[in-house]
Amino acid sequence: MLDRCLGTRRVRQIQRAVRHGMVTFMCLFLTVVVLRGTIGAGKFGTPEQDYNEIRERFSSRGRRVEPHRVLEEAQPEPDSNQSNNYATFDISKILVDEGGDEEKRDPNKPYSLGPKISDWDEQRAEWLRKNPNFPNFIGPNKPRVLLVTGSSPKPCENPVGDHYLLKSIKNKIDYCRLHGIEIFYNMALLDAEMAGFWAKLPLIRKLLLSHPEVEFLWWMDSDAMFTDMAFEVPWERYKDHNFVMHGWNEMVYDQKNWIGLNTGSFLLRNTQWALDILDAWAPMGPKGKVRDEAGKVLTRELKDRPVFEADDQSAMVYLLATQRELWGEKVYLESAYYLHGYWGILVDRYEEMIENYHPGLGDHRWPLVTHFVGCKPCGKFGDYPVERCLKQMDRAYNFGDNQILQIYGFTHKSLGSRRVKRVRNETSNPLEVKDELGLLHPAFKAVKTSS
Repeated sequence: MLDRCLGTRRVRQIQRAVRHGMVTFMCLFLTVVVLRGTIGAGKFGTPEQDYNEIRERFSSRGRRVEPHRVLEEAQPEPDSNQSNNYATFDISKILVDEGGDEEKRDPNKPYSLGPKISDWDEQRAEWLRKNPNFPNFIGPNKPRVLLVTGSSPKPCENPVGDHYLLKSIKNKIDYCRLHGIEIFYNMALLDAEMAGFWAKLPLIRKLLLSHPEVEFLWWMDSDAMFTDMAFEVPWERYKDHNFVMHGWNEMVYDQKNWIGLNTGSFLLRNTQWALDILDAWAPMGPKGKVRDEAGKVLTRELKDRPVFEADDQSAMVYLLATQRELWGEKVYLESAYYLHGYWGILVDRYEEMIENYHPGLGDHRWPLVTHFVGCKPCGKFGDYPVERCLKQMDRAYNFGDNQILQIYGFTHKSLGSRRVKRVRNETSNPLEVKDELGLLHPAFKAVKTSS
């Protein structure tokens, strides 16, 4: 009928237009549905409600242009009580110790580091036999060594102290990496009774028992730095000794001088003997009345000791001086090189050392360790002026760090500068550059395959 009235061609045009219209309508419908879901309208209210909701949403976002709804919703709401300024934040808000009060030790019972062990040498020998992949010597006359250091679990009382702790641990990591030494950094007080000077003793005992593969444990205070990166400890010298400290026999055994040795850097062999001397050393350490009374005894018995509570160094001098027959044979008081070097007599001479000597000597000509006794950079007050301590600590760090940087062709512009300068031109044959100090690939790091 339509064909007769309008003609075949006209009918086909109308049909085509209807189909296109239906497709267009379907596309429009789907677009509206998608938009309603994307912009948050579409709660299937009335069109007027949808319109009002859309208008409200876009007017509230008019100031911001965000392409993604997810990013938009991820932005936190501003909180007037919070700040993003670290400098003004009160750190005590988050450094709150949780849990109940610590158990109080019975003061009538003698202090002990732990259960008495009498057969550690046998237990350890059996463990080493069963675990051949963890030998206590990693090469001929090269014992497996664990260097142990640490700091308080709390931030330093002054902000700059944490920066110097970072420099100190970086310095130790460098030396250990070069000499095949493992390192353990502790920030936990394992025994509240042994805080302060004495905190190292419970830690040392725990590490000796937990690491039977370690032959020597090397304790080092956080305020001590390696300043001779090339010096290798003469391990063969101590084959018959269990305890190595910087000191002098005459000052300890004859004079009973409280500074006759230093316990800020020492070597302790993993043996039953070591556990025994720790047990004999610890009883003066518990804080409070015990430590105060022990301090009076030490001041009375040791030469030139000031009046203050018992410290681990004075206690060791007293133990060796009064019980030499029990401990002296296995103790080596080292003075041929600086296992501990007092900073006050060393740091000002660094330029002279650079001019006249070279790394690898370890003694007064180029000290293995420079120890900043009395500076206490993490505390509010030390025994020396802050400016002097921090300047000298920077010099000591840079003095040691130069030996690391020189491997790669750089050095500090001066011992007082953070900036570095190039001292070796780049080359297209970098593997032919001579490693003068032998620090990049020392012989004991070579992996030897069994034939």
